[in-house]
Amino acid sequence: QVQLVESGGGLVQPGGSLRLSCVASGFFNMYAMGWYRQAPGKQRELVGTITSGGSTNYADSVKGRFTISRDNAKNTVYLQMNSLKPEDTAVYYCNRNRRTDWGPIDSWGQGTQVTVSS
Repeated sequence: QVQLVESGGGLVQPGGSLRLSCVASGFFNMYAMGWYRQAPGKQRELVGTITSGGSTNYADSVKGRFTISRDNAKNTVYLQMNSLKPEDTAVYYCNRNRRTDWGPIDSWGQGTQVTVSS
């Protein structure tokens, strides 16, 4: 088990930007990582993934707007969010991903709230 702490959320206007961070208590450099989000009244969904080698993939809803990166020396993964839309409003979570099906490995943390509103 790896403890994961998300931070960087806040209130932003549509079209704005935000950078989220996910810090792990242990090593995760050999694992793929994923960012997830859960909007009010909706199920948690996978936003994007980054492999141990740095390859990324994104949900269609965020392609071209969101960028995932990682700094293994700092046990940190980032989610840079640009051109934010109201529909991006959600609690954002990170987790280690299984390469077999991209499913989550660890228990969910508290997440960080992102609110996009005028």
